[in-house]
Amino acid sequence: MLRLFANANYDFIKWRRFAYGLTAIMIVPGLVMLLATRLNYSIEFTGGTLLQIATPKAKPVTTADLRAALDAGGLHGAEIQQYGADTAFVIRARLGTQAQAPGGGTEETAQAVARALDARLGAGQYTIVHHEAVGPKVGKELQGKAFLAIFFSFIVTLVYLAIRFEWRFGLAAVLATFHDILTTVAFIKYLNLEVSLVVVGAVLTIVGYSLNDTIIIFDRVRENLRKYRRQNLYEILNLSINETLPRSILTHGTTMATTLALVFLAGEVIRPFALVMTFGIFTGTFSSIYIAAPVLMLIEKRWPGQDARGARAFTGRAPEPAVPAIPRAPAKV
Repeated sequence: MLRLFANANYDFIKWRRFAYGLTAIMIVPGLVMLLATRLNYSIEFTGGTLLQIATPKAKPVTTADLRAALDAGGLHGAEIQQYGADTAFVIRARLGTQAQAPGGGTEETAQAVARALDARLGAGQYTIVHHEAVGPKVGKELQGKAFLAIFFSFIVTLVYLAIRFEWRFGLAAVLATFHDILTTVAFIKYLNLEVSLVVVGAVLTIVGYSLNDTIIIFDRVRENLRKYRRQNLYEILNLSINETLPRSILTHGTTMATTLALVFLAGEVIRPFALVMTFGIFTGTFSSIYIAAPVLMLIEKRWPGQDARGARAFTGRAPEPAVPAIPRAPAKV
């Protein structure tokens, strides 16, 4: 059976400083942009106007038709959902002034939607059944709960890894995941993606995905620390990453293929989720190798720990060529 990277022997830790530089290039400009202008939040977080419309069965209308009509009328970023019958739709939209005054401008927004639909579909080709103002309260509550979910995931990770491994492992995993959140937020800002509840869900998914990948590598580090007692942590980290590399390539590659398919084939509502997930898979894999492992090495250098073989023989540089290579056990995937 063909196995990719079955005998991988790459010096990943050697490139840690280069990885730190790439991380800084990715995060710092994004944070500067966030200080200048905030993220582009959806109506779920800023408030707007909800309209229920009905179209005649004789002339079917799709969500794509409605979105094109609203975009042409200057109502960008409107959320359109079909519900019940094929002729019933819910539209959530807002005018520019409504973003500063949530709940206000309901009539003006409804009139703007009517003008946009008249221009594209024709007068009399739809009926506005109901319209009302929607506030950002629910979205803000969910936003707060998302931050709480991330915070508690960090706490649980620290406790779990402190019990199963050492607190040093937990701290390294949390810092790597925090890196993923920052880079993902910067990515969202660079593309000016609209932050909806779907995008928040993607960020939470990335947190779990990255933590899972980091814990798998750290679990192999723990095993190898006990198996190869004479090797230093630099060598153990490289060995553990190489041994889990086939699993990483397989799982991350297949997942990314799925999200890339959504990027190119899915509709406007799902595409931001797919973009964020695709980037999240990449940055989660990157951080597990180039952030979590080197950070663990730095933490161990500052606060040396004890393990099954006693005090660790740690060096902060690559081993000399004279050091014998570690005998490779069959990789456990």
